[in-house]
Amino acid sequence: MTFTVQQQFHIEWGGLRDPHVRALAWLLSSPHLLNNDTPIWNGANIAPALPGASGLSDFLYALDRDPAALYAALALHPTRRLGLYAEALLAFYLSQLSNLYAHGLQIHDEKSRTIGEFDFLVQNGQSLSHWELATKFYLFFQNDIFESDSKHADLFDYLGPNLADTLGAKMHKIVNQQLRLSEHPQARVQLPFPVATAQALIKGWLFYRKPLALDVANLVDGVAADHCRGYIWQMSDFYDMKDFSGVILDLLMWLAPVQLSAHKVFSKDQLIEQVGVQFTLVKTPVVLAITEMQNGYAREVCRGMVVPDNWWQQAVDARKRLAPLA
Repeated sequence: MTFTVQQQFHIEWGGLRDPHVRALAWLLSSPHLLNNDTPIWNGANIAPALPGASGLSDFLYALDRDPAALYAALALHPTRRLGLYAEALLAFYLSQLSNLYAHGLQIHDEKSRTIGEFDFLVQNGQSLSHWELATKFYLFFQNDIFESDSKHADLFDYLGPNLADTLGAKMHKIVNQQLRLSEHPQARVQLPFPVATAQALIKGWLFYRKPLALDVANLVDGVAADHCRGYIWQMSDFYDMKDFSGVILDLLMWLAPVQLSAHKVFSKDQLIEQVGVQFTLVKTPVVLAITEMQNGYAREVCRGMVVPDNWWQQAVDARKRLAPLA
């Protein structure tokens, strides 16, 4: 039997109650966004195994019973930015399960200009392991249609919600720049030990008009077959859907499938109104989770990125603007 990402998460982690612990559980255990076994990465490790994986369940359930240490760590770096929130979660985990040498260590040149930054450096004896983290959310778009044969698409057809970047451009920077920072002469001078390994933990969700119809044997090169996926919805789609309950996800709730008290979710009509109000204020996509009552909780069964009506035409222009140089 094949489970959705949401079903698998609820099976493994449905007993976790704290939202930050649940976000950490997703960050550590969710499927990798990308497939490591493809030549497009030029040998870079973009789907690494995490330290302490064998004891992950015991660690997380103990943390859920007493999350004070996690809350204290998050309080040191309060943020409303999803990427920094995910970094704080991973920094906490690495500090508990490994010898975390540094988090956010910048390397500067002789004139104090920043050359780059190591997300994480983990010490292993007389060497260091470099970890990069990226939590990304992209919408699949090709030309001026919702979807087409993915054989003719690439990672640059995954556009950011605000149409400012692409998955292809992000991965090019990670593989060719960020993971190679330790090769810079100034990094070698400023670090006390050599960097023996470098890897990037890439997690996130990719959104499609018809995610359930994806041919996993014919995905865009580099995308993992079991990656987290959701829908791309327009407001008009909701009128054709049967009644449902759900919630618009706050930015820091984008990581893990949600599990909420029944009174915290809204009806289809209420959600249509809420999304409409948001679009009158800021015309940027929102993430909406559809929920069902399970074991006394409203649990996410699927999610989608709701885009404003003008998003598609803007995406046509953005895809041309963000295309890689020939």
